Amino acid sequence: MKKVVVINAGLGTPSSTKMLIDSITGALESQVSKRGDAVEIETINLRNLANELATVMTTGMAGEKLTQAKKTLSAADGVIAASPVFTSSYTGLFKMFMDSLDTNALNGMPVLIAATAGTPRHALMLDYAMRPLFTYLRATVMPTGVFAATEDFGQETDLTRRANRAASELAGYLLATTGAVEGFGPDLTESAPERKDGVNVSHSRDFEDLLRGHEG
Repeated sequence: MKKVVVINAGLGTPSSTKMLIDSITGALESQVSKRGDAVEIETINLRNLANELATVMTTGMAGEKLTQAKKTLSAADGVIAASPVFTSSYTGLFKMFMDSLDTNALNGMPVLIAATAGTPRHALMLDYAMRPLFTYLRATVMPTGVFAATEDFGQETDLTRRANRAASELAGYLLATTGAVEGFGPDLTESAPERKDGVNVSHSRDFEDLLRGHEG
């Protein structure tokens, strides 16, 4: 069973961010199940860590709840990070939580990014704010980010399709097998062909053979 941790930066209860998370996690569970496995979802609600995040930013001392949240995140197989849009970016709570993480906490971690806002004009926040942040932290960010405006809830939109596509990408990373069966595929460890003056000799001979007998 794979473990996925959700970073929920939503501030209200209930919230559109939580609704979006529910849509994505439901799609992820379905995608993982189709591949013959299961996934455990655990959520870190940043609004519950507000006081400890302020403390760690001003004193450098992490409280018990924040410390446990960081351990939970580091033990995950994948992450779903979702935030409402504030002033064209993620929330201050989200930024403080990311700043509190160890430098290598998300190395190679597959991350699905998501965001909500009142209007579709904030959709680019995913690519101009969240994606660069996780790339800087050396996480593996899924190609598809999921943005939802207020109008996406309660009516027919392509939100479900986008959530399914992003969930499928994350499921693929979670369940990807590493290594190859011996005897299948090219041997990438063989020595490089002889080179002469920066030119691959074997390739040079191939061209000579192709051009032999041709003029002009």
